[in-house]
Amino acid sequence: MKIADPAQTSLLNEMELLLGTLPLDGAAVLELGCGKAQKTRTLAESGRVAHILALEVDAIQHERNLEITDLPQVEFRHGGAEAIPAEDGRFDAVLMFKSLHHVPAGHMDRALREIARVLRPGGLAWISEPVYAGDFNEILRLFHDEKAAREAAFAAVCKAVDDGSLHLERQLFFNTRSHYRGFADFDARIIRVTHTDHRLSDDVHRQVRDRFNAHLTPEGATFHTPNRVDILRKPA
Repeated sequence: MKIADPAQTSLLNEMELLLGTLPLDGAAVLELGCGKAQKTRTLAESGRVAHILALEVDAIQHERNLEITDLPQVEFRHGGAEAIPAEDGRFDAVLMFKSLHHVPAGHMDRALREIARVLRPGGLAWISEPVYAGDFNEILRLFHDEKAAREAAFAAVCKAVDDGSLHLERQLFFNTRSHYRGFADFDARIIRVTHTDHRLSDDVHRQVRDRFNAHLTPEGATFHTPNRVDILRKPA
């Protein structure tokens, strides 16, 4: 297993990649760390899956998700990956979109054990993580350096594979695109989020703004961010 592949520069939409890769027809799916439920909606509206349990640990965002009423096959619940409120072997697929590194480091191994527990034998886990590289990462690390957390998340996946609780099916490496209309848009979507308390000094905020603005064009700022997906299978 490898944490990154600098040679891979293909630009892909992760949800299109997932829908074209995993056998999801009629599946029971668990999404861990669903955030604003944007990917949850895409998956639900694909017509492929039978049911989605979408967990979010951020209580503020979870309350907002409960206001979503047009996705009848989705159940939103408050909870984290280290204590999944579901019975053994319930799901055909477990999805984590860039959220494993947000699990406290001391709980990451437990989170992987929980994923293995709730997967049916032969079920698949899609664990996507941002790679610590690229222009966007150079901005992010000025106020929220995730190097240690991302390395810990990769180590937890490797440990789960090494101990046999999950098997590595394959790894995928690709870039995703993000676009911001300007610094105010970046500030609202990345800095002033409810799940993390980013308290920036005036000096650091100015550094972040200046580094962001170096990529700004009349159309806004676009970034290509490297990603890794570890596809894991629970032994049959």
